[in-house]
Amino acid sequence: MTRRTAAHPDLTRTDVAAPFFSTWRVGTPERQRQTVEAIARAWERRPWPSAGLRAYHVYTGHDGTTLMHHSRWVSEQAYESFAKTHRQERVDEIDTAVPDIERLGLHRYRYHRSHERAAGDDRAPGLIVTVRIDFEPAAAERRADWIDLVTKALAGEPEQHRGLIAAHFHLGTDGGHVLNYAEWESARAYDEALAAPAGPAAGLWERVRTYPGVTGFTGSRYDHALGLVPS
Repeated sequence: MTRRTAAHPDLTRTDVAAPFFSTWRVGTPERQRQTVEAIARAWERRPWPSAGLRAYHVYTGHDGTTLMHHSRWVSEQAYESFAKTHRQERVDEIDTAVPDIERLGLHRYRYHRSHERAAGDDRAPGLIVTVRIDFEPAAAERRADWIDLVTKALAGEPEQHRGLIAAHFHLGTDGGHVLNYAEWESARAYDEALAAPAGPAAGLWERVRTYPGVTGFTGSRYDHALGLVPS
């Protein structure tokens, strides 16, 4: 069966080879709430659809209009099988409850590496920040080098980023971008980190921002709203 959980996903799990993220635009905070409730009903009243799905999580955007979805699959083939046999009935039920949802696309990733939480750190994230980093086609092979720069800069400034619990970097299978899924203690901690003066890793951060081939950064803030796992 399907069970609801308040626990955040463990993005470092080695049995998840196909983490997917997608975004829905629903329009208002009230419709965000209604859509999350509709998703929960559509899933909880049905058996867990596949042993190849480890977890499904939904997040409400601080913009008041969007939802982010994160599904954790053992393989892309497991997702394709679900999409053929179980996805549409859930979509239909959700769309009946909350019409006119705009689905903005599904993005497929491979987990690459993390700036992991410190040993003994048991804080629950109070804010999720995602940053999409786009690269020119010719720079696709240097995405891992860019991630190494970021993790080195984070490690060099523990005080400036003490509100950061962990940051998890994913390579888009399209070859054109990186997704950073960062877990923060709170929105206040994140704002304080943004406002902090330049620290000892200022030179590294400048290299991160001006890295050759990077074409743009897109950040979004979310609250974890719903977790679904097999019971």
